[in-house]
Amino acid sequence: MIAVLEIVSAGAMASIQDLGRPGLRRVGVPRAGALEPGWLRLANALLDNPEDAPAIEFFGGGLVLRAPELPVRVALAGYFGAEVIAAGDRRRVDSWRSVTLAAGETLRCTTLVAGRLGYVALAGIKVPAQLGSASTYARAGLGGVDGQLLTPGVRLPAAPCSGSGKMLASAPGADPAPIRVVLGPQDDYFDAASIDCLLNEAYQVSPAADRMGIRLAGPLLRHRPDKGAEITSDATVPGSIQVPGQGQPIVLLADGQTAGGYPKIATVISADLPRLAVMAPGQTLHFTALSVAAAESAARTREAALRALIAGIGPLAEPGALDLKAIYDANLVSGVVDAQAIEGGAVGDRNEE
Repeated sequence: MIAVLEIVSAGAMASIQDLGRPGLRRVGVPRAGALEPGWLRLANALLDNPEDAPAIEFFGGGLVLRAPELPVRVALAGYFGAEVIAAGDRRRVDSWRSVTLAAGETLRCTTLVAGRLGYVALAGIKVPAQLGSASTYARAGLGGVDGQLLTPGVRLPAAPCSGSGKMLASAPGADPAPIRVVLGPQDDYFDAASIDCLLNEAYQVSPAADRMGIRLAGPLLRHRPDKGAEITSDATVPGSIQVPGQGQPIVLLADGQTAGGYPKIATVISADLPRLAVMAPGQTLHFTALSVAAAESAARTREAALRALIAGIGPLAEPGALDLKAIYDANLVSGVVDAQAIEGGAVGDRNEE
């Protein structure tokens, strides 16, 4: 019998995502894939899955999963809590760890405490690839389960349960630094005041945000009258900041279109785009500009930090269990004395007098 994980409730916009399908933008196919690929990789590492294995990406909580017949192992990544429900009993499960769901147990992901999305990975998940990826791109019916968002009743095949739970040594920390951008490629469509506004004023993530892009609320960016508010459609990439005629910027994300006719004032660097992509509506952000060389350096730094987090994964410490490593590392024998010691020195010292 094949182990499966059943979708009881899909919550908001739950879908299957992996690291996407690169190299096809030239024929109009977006990369798709996880909006926060680092979190997906961490979730897979907690299960010893390949780092590019597909997982469930969900928005806003409400995801409920069940192991109907056989045990399965799952891993949680993101700033949310969860609980395992079995025969009316509930036990809390923190994120950034892997756990086993016994047959008949249900995992309920509760409200996100930060950001707007999270990931649940499944050990040994089996989802067919299309165009080299299992990522769901619902607008074209590609990937995932029948090319659509997950719905109740979907059953995801998995490997038989084996191994024990794991956890990160420390969760990824929130980074309050400005979102870094490289100006252009059409920054010449905006006057100096608009460039200054983008780089010095605050913007908020608006409710108009999905996997395709995020519309930002804040000061309007004005196009130069001699240039206008449109260009001949050309290529876009995830991170492109388009500015339509009304002046509110839109940041394109993983499912963003491959070409567009709005001027692009700047491009969010790859190291910071995941941080922006997971921000919840209402969150405030600032932008700052840097060079292409500095953007490449930032990408290497982000990758090194992710590798360090993966290297720090260790056995799961259950609540109330003894932390043997902490005990072994502690100096528990400090101050031990010889039971035969007498005033003025040890017995051995006295016999040598």
